[in-house]
Amino acid sequence: MKRLFYGLLMLPAMSFAQIGNTMHCGFDFTSYFVVHPHEDGKSKTIDGLRISISDESGKDIVNMNNFLSWQNGNKPLVFSRNYKIDNNNKRIPITEDGKWFYYFADDHYLLSISNTFPAESYFLKIEDVDGEQNGGIFKTQIIPLASYNMYVLCSAEERDKIVQFGRRMNKPIDVVMDKE
Repeated sequence: MKRLFYGLLMLPAMSFAQIGNTMHCGFDFTSYFVVHPHEDGKSKTIDGLRISISDESGKDIVNMNNFLSWQNGNKPLVFSRNYKIDNNNKRIPITEDGKWFYYFADDHYLLSISNTFPAESYFLKIEDVDGEQNGGIFKTQIIPLASYNMYVLCSAEERDKIVQFGRRMNKPIDVVMDKE
């Protein structure tokens, strides 16, 4: 009888302990890099660029066994362009009214990475490879990454950093592209 009494006494305590752990964010364990490449004096994002994660020499980094990202295992880490969706969650042209699929990325390029991504060890490589779109007129750029470039969307630590001084998190990497 004592066991039953103590068991019933402990049940509410165990239930309350679980309340804080049941809430999850849709972006748990995932962060993003968001890049806004544009020309000097213009805010429009440049189309037709290939943006990837590379080493210092510009060699693309392969996501071996999904170590750096939960997506595209054993493939190079290449950014994609955000897109718009309608009220039925169907993809629509950017020129139409709708909402951005990734609400935090607007009309920019983005890449999903793990929260443990060692940003300081890698670089951002931006190439103008689409001959039709831009005619290859922009110079290739290799830019060092930092942990503050990451969008950490589900962290109390991220909220704490926002109120601190210094570079704010969850801000696109602003890249001014130079013409050749």
